[in-house]
Amino acid sequence: MKLGISSYCLDREIEQGRMTLAEAIDWAAAQGAQCMELVPFAFRFDDPATGKIDTQAIAQVKKQARDAGVELCNYSVLADLCREGEAQRAEIDRLKHEIDIAAELGLPRMRHDVCAFRRPQGQNTPRDFERMLPRMAEAARELTQYGRSRGVQTLIENHGFFANGSDRVIRILDLVDDDNYGLLLDTGNVICVDEDPAIAARTLAPLCRMVHLKDFYIRTRDPGDSTQFDCAGSWFRSRGGRYLRGAILAQGDLDIEETLSALKHSGYDGHIVIEFEGMEDARYATSVGLHNARRAASGIRYK
Repeated sequence: MKLGISSYCLDREIEQGRMTLAEAIDWAAAQGAQCMELVPFAFRFDDPATGKIDTQAIAQVKKQARDAGVELCNYSVLADLCREGEAQRAEIDRLKHEIDIAAELGLPRMRHDVCAFRRPQGQNTPRDFERMLPRMAEAARELTQYGRSRGVQTLIENHGFFANGSDRVIRILDLVDDDNYGLLLDTGNVICVDEDPAIAARTLAPLCRMVHLKDFYIRTRDPGDSTQFDCAGSWFRSRGGRYLRGAILAQGDLDIEETLSALKHSGYDGHIVIEFEGMEDARYATSVGLHNARRAASGIRYK
């Protein structure tokens, strides 16, 4: 296993000008990160008006990572492939542009969502999923075929409340049915649909091409100040009604060592990056989380 961080952990630092992406890469290296995922929320690699890819910025980031000894392992973007007509075509074309950016970065993988994270709760039913499944799969298949032409494997992540949960993720992967399409398993996100992370890890490990390691606090009673979709430190509710809030890795209510053990014993030996979505200082929380991930991984014994 290679342990690292997602740039998403440091979004607030980058957005508020306290850190550049180059500095974030050097900081990750100083914490002992072996790899890093790039999530273009607080930065981007193209001109927002023209879409022209900034090859100079990409070259600088690649050099920064190479010099720091940090492997860039994935590129993650949001998407919604539940649209219709011209809107769906525009979304597919936008994601092909993102694949082009991932290819320029020399990244082997790109995660894209297949539905909106903020899809209304009332539209997350099994019936809604069955109705949207062919549309999501058809678009994802077109994208992964394009990704193959650019040397980029595309990934689905169990994310949000709709395209989440072991059964639904497997259904999507099976229907796309392309060996260039795999899974980015987020071990924390499964609790958004009230699944056990270790069981999900055992079930989905054979399909995994990458892993997000994340922790949450879980409460069964209203802790106050809860929202539906704000995951960046606020309490929100799972599909079954439990209250969740992002935590520093191994300080929340999820059993991180059990999940890592489930992955290892199921044969997964790839990249694992931590994500932090809590209230604490991002640098402190990410540093402690990465240390805890290493400590948990070192304690695993093969049976």
